[in-house]
Amino acid sequence: MTIHTIKARGISVSLDLTVGHIADMVVEGGGRQLKPLHRAPWVDANETLPKDLPEGTVRLSGDFLCAPFSRSDVEEAPLHGWTANSAWDVVESVATDDGWRAVYRLRHEVMGASVDKILTLRDGHPFLYQEHVFSGGHGAIPVAHHPMTAMTGGGRLAFSPKRFAATLDDPLEPDPARGRFMLAYPARSTDLGHFPAAGGGTLDLTEYRMDDRREDFITLVEADHGGPGWTALARQAEDDLVLVLKNPAELPITMLWFSNGGRDYAPWSGRHLGVLGIEDGRAAVGHAASIGDNWLKREGVATAFALGERQSVSFRHVIGVLPLSGGEPPRDVTTADGRMRLQAGGSTREVPFDSDFLRIGQPLAS
Repeated sequence: MTIHTIKARGISVSLDLTVGHIADMVVEGGGRQLKPLHRAPWVDANETLPKDLPEGTVRLSGDFLCAPFSRSDVEEAPLHGWTANSAWDVVESVATDDGWRAVYRLRHEVMGASVDKILTLRDGHPFLYQEHVFSGGHGAIPVAHHPMTAMTGGGRLAFSPKRFAATLDDPLEPDPARGRFMLAYPARSTDLGHFPAAGGGTLDLTEYRMDDRREDFITLVEADHGGPGWTALARQAEDDLVLVLKNPAELPITMLWFSNGGRDYAPWSGRHLGVLGIEDGRAAVGHAASIGDNWLKREGVATAFALGERQSVSFRHVIGVLPLSGGEPPRDVTTADGRMRLQAGGSTREVPFDSDFLRIGQPLAS
C-alpha cells in the first residue's frame, strides 16, 4: 500500500508513502468537493520520464516537507532532501474524539535526526493540521513546506503583512531555449502590487494570470504583526479560497513559485500550468547557504533550526479550502476562540479553526 488515507467529517487527506507527498486532499463545502492541492500531470500517466529525476519530482504532488529546501549540499540527498524523496512508515493512525490523527516516520535520518510527520483532521474543519518533529541529530537543518495548488482560470492573492519581497540573483530558467520568466532578478520591493518586471515596469504579485507563461520564484519576508502568517488564493474558475497558514516565529518566510508553462523540457514540457507553490519556510536556497552567511540572515531572518542530541524541534503548518463566490480573497485573517475570521469588504466570515494549533506567541519547541 503506497497511499494512506485519513478521514474526518467533511475532509479526507491521502499521503503517498513512497515520498511523503500529499497525493490528494478533499474538503466538502457548499455542496461540492473542493480539491486545493495540485498533482503533476505525469505522476499517474504511463510515460517514460528522464532517468535522472529525483523521486520527489517523479511523484510531485500536493505538499511535502523539504529538509533541506533545494540543494542537499551538506549531507548527501536528492533535491529537497530525503523527506521529499524517500519512504515513510505509518506509526499510528487512530480516530480521536473529534476527528483523526496519523503519525508517519521517515525511514532515512536527516543530519542524524529522526523525522515524524503528524497529520490531524478535525470533524467539520476544512483544514489539514500538520506538524513535523525532528528528534536528536546534529548541526542545523533548513526546512520548508511545499504546498502546490493549481487553477484553470487564474486567481487573486492576499497575504498577512510582509516586510518586503525579493528575487534571487538569477531566475529559475535563464536560458530562453528551455523556459522563460517575468520578474526581474535580482530585485526587491515593499509593494507587492508593484514588483520590478524583467522587461521593465512592474508586475502585481497579487494576481495570477493564466496568459503569463512563466517560471518565477520570489521570497516574501514576514512583518512583525503578532498574528499567524497566511496566504489566501481566490481561484476564479474553481470558485474557492485556498488558505495556507503558519507561525512566523517558526517559518518566517513565504516563497512563491509561479509555474505556468514556463519550462519547455521534460517532464514539464510546457504542460505544468496554473500552478502556484506557497512555500512557507525557515531556509535560504540550499543547505550550505542556509547554515552559512546569506542575505536573509543579514536581514535578521532565521534560515535553519539547530539540532542536538536528546532534544527535539517541531514546527506546524495548516492548509485549507473554503467555497467562495466573487473571486476576491480576504483583506484580513484572524484566529481566536476556535474560529477563523476572514474579513473582505464590509463583511466577516467565520469557520471552525483550531486557534491554539499554531502556538502564536509561545516559545519554540525544543
